[in-house]
Formats: sequence, structure tokens, C-alpha cells
Amino acid sequence: QVRVVESGGGLVQPGGSLRLSCAASGGFFSRAAVSWYAQAPGKQRELVADISSSGNTHYADSVKGRFTISRDNAKNTVYLQMNSLKPEDTAVYSCRINDPRPPWNDYWGQGTQVTVSS
Repeated sequence: QVRVVESGGGLVQPGGSLRLSCAASGGFFSRAAVSWYAQAPGKQRELVADISSSGNTHYADSVKGRFTISRDNAKNTVYLQMNSLKPEDTAVYSCRINDPRPPWNDYWGQGTQVTVSS
């Protein structure tokens, strides 16, 4: 059983920063693509950023230049550095890990709440 745990959320003022962490069990982590998603109240879950096993990254237009995704395979952890936060970034942030081994399962964490408010 693969366990995924997000952390680092909280309440921050507009313009502030947070760093989210996504930690997972499993020896396959270094070969897995990992994605961060955000789900705001009353809205669908949206892709925020992803990182491939080789370190290639992709960002939603709404967070380009403000968020940075990175990974530390030695710690089985992916990070999402969130800067210049806006109230519209308020959401539950979850990470998804794509298992590179058949049957190519996806694993999700429980999510961490980010609230941007003055």
C-alpha cells in the first residue's frame, strides 16, 4: 500500500508564501511523475503543476512565475513553493503520484488547506 501525505498548508496573507510537501512511501518514487492539484470551494479540481521523473516541469498559466515545483528523490518528497499568494489561490491542494509500474495506478493524498486572506 502506497501512502501519500501532504503538509505545509495554512493561513497566509495576500503576497505571502507557503511551501507544500508531498511525501510518499514506495521504492518507485524516483521514477514517478507527480502532480499538484487545487480544488477551491464549489469548483472542480484543477492541475496546478507537475514534474516528471527527469525533472521536467509544467505549470498552469495562473501560477506561472509564482509557484515552483521541485523534487527530492532521496526523501521521496515533492515540494510546491508558493510565492506572491492571492486570495484566489485559496483551495485544498492535493498531490497525485503516477506509479510507473503496471497497472500504472494513481495515488492521492488527503490534501492540505491553503487559505489566503487578510
